[in-house]
Amino acid sequence: MRRQAQVARTIGSPVVAAVLESGARQLARAPLTAAVFARWPGDRAAAALAMRFNAALHALARRDTPARLGALYRGEHRDVDGAIGEALAAHDAFIAEWMQHTPQTNEVGRAAAILAALKVVRARFDLPVELLEIGASAGLNLNLHRYAYDLGGVAAGDPASPVRIAPDWRGPPPPDAAVELVAARGVDLAPLDAADAATCERLMAFVFVDQSARSRRLESALALARRWPPRVERGDAVAWLGDRLVEPAPPGRCRAIVHSMVTQYLGAPARAELDAVIAAAGAAATRERPLVRIGFEWTADRAAVLLTLTSFPGGEAQVLAECHPYGAAITWLGR
Repeated sequence: MRRQAQVARTIGSPVVAAVLESGARQLARAPLTAAVFARWPGDRAAAALAMRFNAALHALARRDTPARLGALYRGEHRDVDGAIGEALAAHDAFIAEWMQHTPQTNEVGRAAAILAALKVVRARFDLPVELLEIGASAGLNLNLHRYAYDLGGVAAGDPASPVRIAPDWRGPPPPDAAVELVAARGVDLAPLDAADAATCERLMAFVFVDQSARSRRLESALALARRWPPRVERGDAVAWLGDRLVEPAPPGRCRAIVHSMVTQYLGAPARAELDAVIAAAGAAATRERPLVRIGFEWTADRAAVLLTLTSFPGGEAQVLAECHPYGAAITWLGR
């Protein structure tokens, strides 16, 4: 939690940093939650335990439970340790249970990076795109063509959209190539339904409390998803993708596999299997039926988030950009 607090402060979330630092100090007041941290079987950072903890507290604060915690999050007092300690003692079981579930932030800010990568794809192949997203959560990024963007001065998407995404862009802009999305579907182990109030509340809890613009954007994206429901199936990501890739690809269409902040939750065998499934499909790709893989993921040492593109035929891999974890800033390196 202390390490993640440093990250939160660096990316402009001092309130979240203070909550996590207090959580580290007050954790003994919540023995069930402390046991989750102590007994976690894998990499705690890769599993984003600190973010699960933060979201659980945010969920309680949004319910004003306890009232002192809600008041802290609204900025009505500054007794961080008092409010966090009280919440941990009173709601230990709730927090511990919440932390058992994989985070599903479904951050639509990352759609800017994904769309920029798709612009590179369009410039390279000049074909419409079929999107296949693994770890799609509520499928909000399957609606990426319904959002409005400013990508380093390049306008894209639907200019009338209530979801507006304009990351802090550094470097040259992406190609000014129009992306045509002709199909989009995704998979998740536990898909979230934008029409379900509890689901929407859970997604909102994962947004940092001091990033109000993200909250408003998520609310707008959820409203669009209720109007145009994304197609998200329940299943194992690797198995589902393997089944999709053996289906004959229509000629004159580029298949684009997309994943954002997903591979960190896969074990090494599953990551290797995912790579093998994509490589096998890539071996059969042609210029008339190309395949691309777009990743928005942490590096292995969690030092940076990279936007990567691998194109088939050929298997050329490149780093297109270094990104803020939630897409708020993009340093473009691609061509």
